[in-house]
Amino acid sequence: MSKRDLKKYLQELKKKELEEQVLDLYNRFKEVKVYYDFVFNPKEDKLVEEAKAKISNEYFPVSRKRAKARRSVAHKYIKHFKDLGVNPPLIADVMWYNLEIAQTFDRERRIKKDSFYKSMARSFDEAVKYTLHNQLINEFKERLLAVYQEAAEKNWPYLSSMERTLDLID
Repeated sequence: MSKRDLKKYLQELKKKELEEQVLDLYNRFKEVKVYYDFVFNPKEDKLVEEAKAKISNEYFPVSRKRAKARRSVAHKYIKHFKDLGVNPPLIADVMWYNLEIAQTFDRERRIKKDSFYKSMARSFDEAVKYTLHNQLINEFKERLLAVYQEAAEKNWPYLSSMERTLDLID
């Protein structure tokens, strides 16, 4: 069904029928419930703190011995926040936090997997582009440069990719 057909269908419904359909969607699909819960009671700061705790747990686990260090955990939260419409500075904060916690982990336990650095370079690229797109560069420039500086000092693989991304700023 096209968006146009859906609009036409919805316009033909009576208010009570439309209410019933929305309630049915709310009960059937978790995503709809999550969306409406967020819309009517955002608590963005709480969501961000929960995300940061989960991301931190990936690198410095509380309940298990070994760190998993998966970028996908942070990426899922970032995507979810974008879908919900969380305030862009909060999303950018999570993006930069993910890179900072990964660097802290690398500082303590030098990573030997090439995929880790490739993933971090991709995260850096996405964070810079998101920060620029949302005109938040002044707010996050210090953190951005600190992440790059540490990667350069440690001579991370894929540093050239990060440097190309930095060229977007000037």
